[in-house]
Amino acid sequence: MSQLEQIKEHMEIIGADGVHIGTVDKVEGDRIKLTKAESGAHASHHHYLSGGLVASIEGNQVRLSANAANAMLFEEESDGQSLDAAR
Repeated sequence: MSQLEQIKEHMEIIGADGVHIGTVDKVEGDRIKLTKAESGAHASHHHYLSGGLVASIEGNQVRLSANAANAMLFEEESDGQSLDAAR
């Protein structure tokens, strides 16, 4: 079973530094779909993270290989564009 197959809805996503990044909505292909943001300019839609960032799964947490600040730079829109390119 691959790591992505172990990821379930509502798991917490944390950076390598233990900082909360988001919550899993579901896995779509090779990307993790995050639940919608609670506030801010991107609150009305989902963001995605590459499954390649997953370092481990520990209990109800998906730990990424990048710290939270760096992992957030890799967030994508549904069409695969980076958040910066979508602005």
